[in-house]
Amino acid sequence: MNSSSMAVSSKTRRRSCAPRLLWATAAIAIALIAGALVAIGQAQPQITSSEREYAEGMLSNIHRVLKEKYYDPSFHGIDPDERYKTYREQLRNAKTIGAAYRVIEAYLSGLDDSHTIFVPPPNSKRVRYGFRLKMIGERCFITDVRPDTDAAQKLHPGDQVVSLDGYALHRQDLWQLEYYLYRLPPRLTTDFTLRDVSGGVRHESVTAEFEAGNSLLDSTVYSIAHARIENEYRRHLLRSRSAEEGEVLFWRLPSFSGDEGDISSMFAKARKHKALVLDLRGNGGGLENVMLFMLSNLFDHDFTIGNLVMRKEQRPLLVKSRGHDAFAGQLTVLIDSRSASAAEILARVVQFEHRGTVVGDRSAGSVMVAQFYPLKEGVDLVLPYGVEITIADLIMTDGKSLEKHGVIPDLTLLPSASDLADGRDPVLAHAAELAGAKLDASLAGKMFPYEWPVANPTIN
Repeated sequence: MNSSSMAVSSKTRRRSCAPRLLWATAAIAIALIAGALVAIGQAQPQITSSEREYAEGMLSNIHRVLKEKYYDPSFHGIDPDERYKTYREQLRNAKTIGAAYRVIEAYLSGLDDSHTIFVPPPNSKRVRYGFRLKMIGERCFITDVRPDTDAAQKLHPGDQVVSLDGYALHRQDLWQLEYYLYRLPPRLTTDFTLRDVSGGVRHESVTAEFEAGNSLLDSTVYSIAHARIENEYRRHLLRSRSAEEGEVLFWRLPSFSGDEGDISSMFAKARKHKALVLDLRGNGGGLENVMLFMLSNLFDHDFTIGNLVMRKEQRPLLVKSRGHDAFAGQLTVLIDSRSASAAEILARVVQFEHRGTVVGDRSAGSVMVAQFYPLKEGVDLVLPYGVEITIADLIMTDGKSLEKHGVIPDLTLLPSASDLADGRDPVLAHAAELAGAKLDASLAGKMFPYEWPVANPTIN
């Protein structure tokens, strides 16, 4: 968090070369733009010798950066050199470029670290998925479908996803499946086993939609225009939204990536209200300085969040209050299975400091500090790619890390399948009631609806 961020995000995340601490999970950010255009390849042809050479160079560079930068010099008991030899051999047997990428990510996934991931080269061949899914409790559900897509004809909000492309869905490894879907080149048809609201089980094959473009190694340029589209999608999906109901301000904050001026304006508005409902559901994290600034506006005293444990040192993570300018009213924080990293830290601090009530579902348990390292491969044809490496763990004031554990709400409240099907939001409605506002679940479901990004924005 200085000019930092809590990790993944997302998906095709392009960052500057300046050091950035990432308090956002790759998988979570990936999920944020699941409905947008995602850079992946078409049905993959046989890998060429030059493509294999590129992939081997990527694995070699990632191995080098991991050994130099990973926060735990013992690598959780894994020998990275032996692991590198194993996966280099597997890479030589990969049949497609997509399979090669999966081998590279598998090399890293042995660390079982939510913030250490392979970020493949971007691709101008783009596909649009028409569905969004989420873990609710221990089950996975379709939450939204995009109108006028194949998904809209076959999937329905409230459908429980029993399996996807043959993978049974469990909370602890959903992120791996989403990485497969949204970062690597998956199949263009996604196979679902679903249980509908009435309990009936069915099977559906859902076809994604393509936009024309060149395949990965047929093009030397990831165009500025396409990069701008990605940025527009991200801004659209991660923008802050608010609503007022009586003396309660509802603030939907999908990412800790905003401008301090905008945040200050929101808190100025909040100070005119008796209560604030801060909705961090789906918030995959963001910048450290933004998270610290948020906390400084919620507390009337300075405090220590915990210690960042790095490879060679430790440092405390401190919050300096804005004092009388901080919001002093009633606070309710909403979290869910997609609330990760910085969002989890804020929610846990609210609990530690007895500042308010945390409502919703257990959070992602994905709380590490990572840094993105941009890399490139090739001479005549240069492919940009990168790796996010965990550079610190956060040990909070209770002596524990939230990694793999998450935040358990003070009040666990989950929407049902029928709530999803009918567009109701009982979690937000109950939070409104706690804050002293009247808001039924149907109206709450309309307060912050998911808005699909424009399918084919004009490129100037």
